[in-house]
Amino acid sequence: MGAQLRVYKRRIRAITATKKITKAMEMIAASRIVKAQRKVAASMPYATELTRAVTAVATGSNTKHALTTEVEAPARAAVLLITSDRGLAGGYSSNAIKQADRLIERLRSEGKEVDSYIVGRKGVAYYGFRERKVTDSWTGFTDSPAYADAKRVAAPLIEAIQADTAEGGVDELHIVFTEFVSMMTQNAVDGRMLPLSLEKAAEEDTAKGEILPLFEFEPSAEDVLDALLPRYVESRVYNALLQAAASEHAARRRAMKSATDNAGELIKSLSRLANAARQAEITQEISEIVGGASAMADATAGSDK
Repeated sequence: MGAQLRVYKRRIRAITATKKITKAMEMIAASRIVKAQRKVAASMPYATELTRAVTAVATGSNTKHALTTEVEAPARAAVLLITSDRGLAGGYSSNAIKQADRLIERLRSEGKEVDSYIVGRKGVAYYGFRERKVTDSWTGFTDSPAYADAKRVAAPLIEAIQADTAEGGVDELHIVFTEFVSMMTQNAVDGRMLPLSLEKAAEEDTAKGEILPLFEFEPSAEDVLDALLPRYVESRVYNALLQAAASEHAARRRAMKSATDNAGELIKSLSRLANAARQAEITQEISEIVGGASAMADATAGSDK
């Protein structure tokens, strides 16, 4: 019984230490969510107005440009997948990877070749373990991305959309990330960055009751689109990175809270088992004492006779 009691106590000490770690990680993640949410909110106006500007330029001119012109028979597409650098975030990265797999399967069913671009060690490790080809990858900044990180990620994507498909270029740019809806809800989503869907953008403005202003282009609409292309891709990538970071912190906070609660329940269960073992040990000791006293009494009574 004594050995069993020691095992229980040792497990309780280990789980208590783990509970302290998961509780600390939960509090850290909760504090980072607020900062990430503020960054997402701050990035939205710029991304929205930039999209409106691109839409206005495209609808106000007949210029054919990679930003807005649909290819008649697209043969190649690039997919940017955003995952996390660290684990302990529940199904955050796996959900994004599954969404990317569904997107890639759909693109291939349409007869398109797919180039994969990965952000985050989890996605890189997943593709590496399965020996899937990765065109480019980036790690080390998923929990707190800066605009400079978005520019690094966007640079090869911009080169790919501007290059000819015969030289390794692509006809479409797609992005997969985890959209931050609330503290409890984060959804893995995919969307096409380029070519920009002008009809969809116009419908969104109409639904909001907004009318696009009139613009004059100098020196030309094509030059304006050339200047806006990198800004547009960078802003979309940056916004996606920020939403993914907020989603990662929320998922980690939820996972660590669940781990802390489970550790507390396990400690209670082990404490009950330890108490039962201790009671059994005490009962056994009392029984041994009573038995010994009874034996001594019988021995004394026998000697008196």
